[in-house]
Amino acid sequence: MSHDNRYVITDCGSTTTKAVLIEKIDGVFRQKYRGESSTTVEEPFLDVTVGVKNALKQLEEISGLNLIDSEGGIISNSKPDSGCGMYLSTSSAGGGLQMVVMGMVSSISCDSALKAALGAGAIVFDTISFDDFEGTTPFEYVETLRQMRPDMVLLSGGTEGGQREGVAELAQLLKAASPRPRFGDNYKMPVIYAGNSEIAEEIKRILKDCADVIVESNVRPDMENENIDGARKRIHTLFLEHVMQHSPGFSKLSALVDFEILPTPLAVGDMLKLYAKNRKKNVLCADIGGATTDIFSVVDGHFNRTVSANLGMSYSASFVLAKSGIDNITRWAPHLDKREVYNQILNKTVLPASLPADLDELDGEHALAREALALSFEQHCEFSKGLKGTITGRNIDAGFSVGNKPLVTGANIDVIIASGGVLSHAPEEIHTVAMVVDSFLPSGITLIAKDSIFMLPHLGVLSKVNKKAAMDVFENDCIINLCTHVAPVYKNDNLPKIKKDCLEYAVTVGSKVYKGLIKSNELYLIKLPVNIEVQLEIEMKRGWRIDNRGKLKTKVMTGSMGILFDTRGRPLNHDILSTFKDIIIVDKRDAVNDSEESNGYNFNFSAAPLTVDNRIEISRKITIPQNGEVLVNEGDIVIPGQEIVTYH
Repeated sequence: MSHDNRYVITDCGSTTTKAVLIEKIDGVFRQKYRGESSTTVEEPFLDVTVGVKNALKQLEEISGLNLIDSEGGIISNSKPDSGCGMYLSTSSAGGGLQMVVMGMVSSISCDSALKAALGAGAIVFDTISFDDFEGTTPFEYVETLRQMRPDMVLLSGGTEGGQREGVAELAQLLKAASPRPRFGDNYKMPVIYAGNSEIAEEIKRILKDCADVIVESNVRPDMENENIDGARKRIHTLFLEHVMQHSPGFSKLSALVDFEILPTPLAVGDMLKLYAKNRKKNVLCADIGGATTDIFSVVDGHFNRTVSANLGMSYSASFVLAKSGIDNITRWAPHLDKREVYNQILNKTVLPASLPADLDELDGEHALAREALALSFEQHCEFSKGLKGTITGRNIDAGFSVGNKPLVTGANIDVIIASGGVLSHAPEEIHTVAMVVDSFLPSGITLIAKDSIFMLPHLGVLSKVNKKAAMDVFENDCIINLCTHVAPVYKNDNLPKIKKDCLEYAVTVGSKVYKGLIKSNELYLIKLPVNIEVQLEIEMKRGWRIDNRGKLKTKVMTGSMGILFDTRGRPLNHDILSTFKDIIIVDKRDAVNDSEESNGYNFNFSAAPLTVDNRIEISRKITIPQNGEVLVNEGDIVIPGQEIVTYH
């Protein structure tokens, strides 16, 4: 077996090291086995390779392959019964790549430097600029820097031929603090200088006793241009040379891999860029964790990443509560008691590993997730705005539009990928879709998917050596397409307060055509056969548009659920808002339902007695296709599992 037919890949996370084995089967690469172990960068092990080999031993037990030799080395050749083929790895162990960013002005050089750091996969501890000094003394910043132990510092400031003194003062501030690197106490702090090149030698002279200064191209050569690629690549190089070599066991891991180790966020970005390029789509990926939320986007070929610190589902749940307010959280679940939701969020902060105990707590957790995601997306859109301080509307190298209009909006995303526990492991797929739609408010036609097992880092590093293998596994084993979301917008964003006709649709599945009329302020899901391409035709009513069109005819994917129409308008009017509790579900997956609109409810006709899959209000008279008795009346509220119809 050729070495390029099998890949073993690990992702060394902060707490868990996850291993996957990928192999070519009938010409297509598939993920065959998974294993995991605790990450071992802390006492008593202080060696990341211990956890790596434990995860690989799990793969050995499951697969029956020999992957580790008698001396503890990786078997790199690939035979039917042994060998990794190629062994690759990513890492965010020990907290990942941690940095401090410094610049003259927060909205100019510091902003550009921050993009470079985040794009390289860094966690940015802090940003320091002169306009931050108001109300804070330089001494306080010196003390703050001394207490930090980042892996490196990115220092920027001054356009080419521009500011000199201020940049030198920042260097003097850094010299006074003389922060020590997190790993390697015997080494100087790596400092990347990416500012006005005219004073590069002066910056070196100022910092020579406390830092190892590496000069890189200016991230902001003039007010109207940005050049972050050089700094971003240099950060990655230093990550490999300094962080990897001086952190516990990573030099040993570097000797085992067949390709350079990538920071986990950087690998995720690489995979998303490959997918967006191959499918010619604008892609957004949200990874929500316990403490932070990462948002990645690739729009018109340009990549952007933001890390929203303190916007997570457990450790920082109380921060989301403080930022949003209880009223904004409970508007997504108005049936819940605000005080109970408030206490639930505070309990989650104290007991971050706790899980919802009942359906009401689940609704409360999903409401919190909506606000955390929405706030993170707001920050991401703000971060993608054009360069501050520009005079003209010229294009820029880094791909962000000039001016105050964000590059990333809910209107120009073609695919949204949901990742992170609350999204990937929601009890029902409709829960994931609901959180995504309500948080990001996509308009137009958007494919909604989820990363079921968080394999994006593994596939990102795999894409560096075999793009086909990465794409095969990404589309077959990593993401699950959930549905195509269709959201028209109403003129002047002024949605009618009473329901009016919004659009007529026709969905062609093979030789069958399903038609219907949808009113405004509705959520309407048509369940269709799984993962097929269907033809969708839409004719909008007066005042409604999709991508500025009144009519459209296009091909869309059904995913695992079908097509979701969302006619609630943009932005949402919470005074009249229909929530996903009110969703109308039409099941067209079974020939039993071909004759009529399935009464607007997701009936399980294969079961007796008949139940529904979602909590709904019966809003119309129910008829059934065979003899039986209807057990509910118009206006009744029914819950999942409640009997609706019994058959004789």
